[in-house]
Amino acid sequence: MKKNIKKAIACELAAVVTFLNFAVISAHAEGDVAGAVESTWNSAKSQIKTVTNNVIFPVIDVILAILLFVKIGCAYMDYRKHGQLEWTPIAIIFGCLIFTLTAPLYIWTIVNI
Repeated sequence: MKKNIKKAIACELAAVVTFLNFAVISAHAEGDVAGAVESTWNSAKSQIKTVTNNVIFPVIDVILAILLFVKIGCAYMDYRKHGQLEWTPIAIIFGCLIFTLTAPLYIWTIVNI
């Protein structure tokens, strides 16, 4: 008999807790989602800009600089072996490097952050 009472109390307690959880969730679900997203974006905007300027662009610049030097070295070896110098890949990588080096100066006016 005591086991049945304990089981009944546990079931009733579980039902009450479940009901309260649904009540709390439904109360939060009626909020302004667009306002929450907009406030989150406004608070994170400066952090995104700082991380992009101080981490992402410099990493891309280093990768492109290494790639440029490797490509120049390979072009020199090809020139010594075949007597022809291929400038196109070197010029493309150099153009991309210049673009990423100067991007933090103007990218935020384009993106409008």
